[in-house]
Amino acid sequence: MKKFKTIISMMSGTSLDSIDACLLNIYDDLTFKVIDSYSLDYPIEVREKLLALANNNGNVSDVCLMNFVVGELFAKTANLLIEKANLKHRDIDFISSHGQTIFHIPAIKEIGGINTASTLQIGDISVISHKTGIMTVGDFRPKDMASGGQGAPLVPFADKILFGLDKNRLIQNIGGISNVTVLSKNCDIFAFDNGPGNMLIDYFIHKLFDLSFDKNGEIASQGNIDNKWLEELLKEHYYNIKPPKSTGRELFNKDYAEKIYKFAPENNFDVIATITFLTAKVIADSYKNFILPKTSIDEVVIGGGGAYNKTLLSMLQKEIPSIPVKTHDDFGIPNKLKEAIAFAYLGYFTIMNKPNNVPSCTGANMPVVMGKISY
Repeated sequence: MKKFKTIISMMSGTSLDSIDACLLNIYDDLTFKVIDSYSLDYPIEVREKLLALANNNGNVSDVCLMNFVVGELFAKTANLLIEKANLKHRDIDFISSHGQTIFHIPAIKEIGGINTASTLQIGDISVISHKTGIMTVGDFRPKDMASGGQGAPLVPFADKILFGLDKNRLIQNIGGISNVTVLSKNCDIFAFDNGPGNMLIDYFIHKLFDLSFDKNGEIASQGNIDNKWLEELLKEHYYNIKPPKSTGRELFNKDYAEKIYKFAPENNFDVIATITFLTAKVIADSYKNFILPKTSIDEVVIGGGGAYNKTLLSMLQKEIPSIPVKTHDDFGIPNKLKEAIAFAYLGYFTIMNKPNNVPSCTGANMPVVMGKISY
C-alpha cells in the first residue's frame, strides 16, 4: 500500500521573477523527499503586466486575462517538471499551487455596510487541472481571512512540521517581503511580515544598475550606509505595528520606492548599501521589539532569495551578534524551494480535510481547512 503522496507544488512570490515548482513525496509520518524541481521565468510582457496590477495599475479585463495566462504558465511549469523528471502525469497525486498574489488588503474595509479584509491570488486552478489532467489545490488565503485572519503568513504551518520545537528557532524568509516564524518552547507559535525583503533592493538595482537583482550582494558591498537616509526610511509606520501583521506590494511598491528615492544619497552604490541594510535592520529590530520580549532565540534560519545575498546576511548577523544565522540549506531544505515545499504541506492537509492555518500567526478566530480543489 502506498505510504506517501507524490505532489507538484508551485510558488510565485512578490518578486514576480519566476514560477518555482517542486516535485516531492510527503510520507504518512509527514517527512518529505524532494525528487526534482523546475523554475520557469515569467515572459517579460507577462511580468510587466503583473507588476502593473500589483502596483494597482490595470483594469478588470487585465485581471480577467492574467488569471488565465498565469494559470496556463503554472500548468506549463508542472508539465515541464514532469517531463524533466521522466515521470508520467498519472504518477502525480495532485498539484498544490499558491498562485500569484496581485493584491492583498489585510486591513478591514467597509462598503455597503460590509466590513471585510480581502486578497486576490490569480492563476486559476481550473486551468491548471485541465491543462495537466491532475487534481489541483489552490487559493488558500481567502478561507483564513473569512475566519477573521490576515491570510498571511501561511508558511508557519509547514515550519512547525519541518523544524519542530527542539530549539527556539526563528524561521526567516527573505523573499520580496521578509517574514518570520517563531518556533519556541516558551510561547505559542506566531509569525508576521517584518517588512520589505528583496522588493526595494530589486527595484533600485533595476533602476540604477539595470540588473534584475544584486548577485551575492556584490553591489551593496561596494557602498556605504547613508545614516541620514536610513533614519528617514525607518520612520515607516508599518515597522512599529504589533503582530499579527502582513504586508506586500500594496505598500512597498513602485510609488513607495520613488517617494523615498527623493531623499536618497547621490552615490548609487550607497543607495543599494543603505536599502540592503534597511532590510537587515528592520528584521533585527522586529526580533528585539516583538520576539525577544516573549522568548529567547537559539538560532535564525534564513530562506528565500535573500539567503544568497552574502552582504545582507552579514549585515543581519552584525545586528544580532549573539544569535547564530544559518540557512535552510543547512537543514537539507533548498533555500529557493522552501515556500513551494510549504505549500505542498498545505495542499496535503487540504486533501486530507484537516485544518492547515495557524490562528496564532494569522489572527484567525479558529482553525480552518484552507484551499479549493479542482478535479
